[in-house]
Amino acid sequence: MSRTTFFEVEILDGRTRQQMCFLDKVEPHATIGEIKSLFHKSYQQLYPARQDLKLDPKGKSLKDEDVLQNLPVGTTATIYFRDRGPQFGWTMVFLAEYLGPLFIYLLFYFRVPYIYLNQDTFTSSPYSVVKLACVCHTCHYIKRLIETIFVHRFSHGTMPLRTIVRNCFYYWAFSAWLAYYINHPLYTPPLYGDLQVNCALAMFVLCEAGNFSVHVALNNLKAEGGPKCRKFPCPTKNPFTWLFIFVSCPNYTYEIGAWVGFSVMTQCLPGKLIHCTRLYLVTVNVYFPCVMNGGTFYTSVATKV
Repeated sequence: MSRTTFFEVEILDGRTRQQMCFLDKVEPHATIGEIKSLFHKSYQQLYPARQDLKLDPKGKSLKDEDVLQNLPVGTTATIYFRDRGPQFGWTMVFLAEYLGPLFIYLLFYFRVPYIYLNQDTFTSSPYSVVKLACVCHTCHYIKRLIETIFVHRFSHGTMPLRTIVRNCFYYWAFSAWLAYYINHPLYTPPLYGDLQVNCALAMFVLCEAGNFSVHVALNNLKAEGGPKCRKFPCPTKNPFTWLFIFVSCPNYTYEIGAWVGFSVMTQCLPGKLIHCTRLYLVTVNVYFPCVMNGGTFYTSVATKV
């Protein structure tokens, strides 16, 4: 009968190199995730999602699924700890990002005090395109909230508080900038009138429907293959999903198309800058990683712009 060899795990502070915890008789098949749970018992404020464990202070972070006996360590393992700071789940992250623009835009639409001149407080624009833009913007973020709660499937991953603040600033500031000009008392309607507004509105509605359809298709794909599914999605009977034939992440294509339609409909410069920024972010965060991974498609990447 073979005798089980237990491990001893010493956890040091990554900056000061001082010992924070010493774990005795750790099972060789224990994962890093289980070690984080044991470490959490000694430091209640440092929950597992907040812990960043490494074999070298300047090395790569260990994954939760890494097994202790498979790591390049002896029976006495030294692991370095770094505090990742407060962490929040993806659902909370998206709700924070989307609720802000929804209410910020309405503040400008209703022209609450201290935004425009006093004589313009709680007045309304005489142009129908301003009301239409408010409806489109509001429906866009309501759709996103519905998708966050009922459609998207998130992993147990988290996001640091500092990143949430940065992302919220991006969404909230752009919405405020956009709303300020569209709802301004001196705003003028598009140059080509109803023809420009109606054509752009049709583009916006179709792209929003396409974006939602792709998100549902990706959700169904994950339900079949699990959260780590890498199966390439295929077009369904829904015509909006036929764009999968040409691009890997058509939800981004539809998203950019919706903002192009919104910008043309309102003929507003901030709107154009918003969709240019989104195009840049998609290129950097989706296209280049996909190329670097040999074209491998990750469904977890394809649910968020």
